[in-house]
Amino acid sequence: MSDSGNRGLARIIKATGYSWQGLRAAYRHEEAFRQEVWLCMVMIPLGFYLGNGGVEKALLVSSVILLPLVEILNSALEAVVDRFGAEQHELSGRAKDMGSAAVAIAIALMVVVWTLVLFF
Repeated sequence: MSDSGNRGLARIIKATGYSWQGLRAAYRHEEAFRQEVWLCMVMIPLGFYLGNGGVEKALLVSSVILLPLVEILNSALEAVVDRFGAEQHELSGRAKDMGSAAVAIAIALMVVVWTLVLFF
């Protein structure tokens, strides 16, 4: 969606609307994203409760928020690859695998951060 004619507050309002559309689409069409949203609803308050001081709270909470962020990017990548064509292609498979790897890394980061903050 091009907002080339919009400036200032109008551009911000339209961009915010597009962002909400993206979040709704991710929640509606992506099971993994829905699961991560529910995980966030539990883990973010826990992060604020369990963290000692601002830095620990920021580490715990941001590591959780990173997961659905990466999931949205992975889902967007998969949608573009699927839109481009249904035939099997090495580059399409590689792109999807890399998106999945990014999600796995975000999960590993969250586990490492929570483990280090809470147990060491």
